[in-house]
Amino acid sequence: MKLLFIVLLGCSISASADVYQWQDAKGKNYFSDRVHEDGKKIDLTPGYSYYKVDRVYDGDTVKLDDGRKIRLLGINTPEVRHRNQADQAGGEAAKRWLIDKLKNQKVRLVTDVEQTDKYKRTLGHLITEDKQHINLQLVEMGLAAVNIYPPNLLYVNELTKAGNRAEHAKRGIWQETEYAVIPVNELTETGHAGWTRIAGKVSVIRSSRKYVYLEFSPKFQARIEKKWLGLFPDINTYLSKTVETRGWLNKNRGGWSMLIRHPSALVGL
Repeated sequence: MKLLFIVLLGCSISASADVYQWQDAKGKNYFSDRVHEDGKKIDLTPGYSYYKVDRVYDGDTVKLDDGRKIRLLGINTPEVRHRNQADQAGGEAAKRWLIDKLKNQKVRLVTDVEQTDKYKRTLGHLITEDKQHINLQLVEMGLAAVNIYPPNLLYVNELTKAGNRAEHAKRGIWQETEYAVIPVNELTETGHAGWTRIAGKVSVIRSSRKYVYLEFSPKFQARIEKKWLGLFPDINTYLSKTVETRGWLNKNRGGWSMLIRHPSALVGL
């Protein structure tokens, strides 16, 4: 039976150090963190499970070959046509890009605090074998908007910066008229489905047991759950400021309300 010897010259091997392996004349294996004339560098990359993507439903939802349905975290792409849902501008482009990108690729899944959503989909980031971050690339290409759901904050800074670059360069959805900013005074009673951008001046800030409300007009308010206020700057800094909100509109007492989960959805103008 061959014996295994580990030779540590100096300090212990760090996680980032190179490790070399060689054998002596009797077939004994040796390992060291220093170069040896007969040594070969060995790969100590942590093991990951990689999967093929069996199906792409739309730009932010896929199915892996192990059967799991994955909702990509930190982003939102426009809807594609299905059942009674009309397609939204940019939805098919995001889906086609994702299909082409993942063809003949394997991906690993990086999860965050919450493992699944209310639809039982697994939440995560997809990373290819050559270390391409799919969620991030969708944002960088302007095919997806940043959509942060606390407590899932992994890669939030990278996603936000990529979103700013795509918006500044007017890539993808940022050149679509459907996603242009709507001034608060132009809000109508109907016709605001999907991800929307609303801009106006915050006139009042008030609080309830669960939420803080930024009131823009009698027709529109943004609400923030108090448990996430620690992610935001001092909420009073928004008072009397012109702000753009990003998200989904809900009907509220004859007007509209938008739930804001993260400061990336409140853009100062």
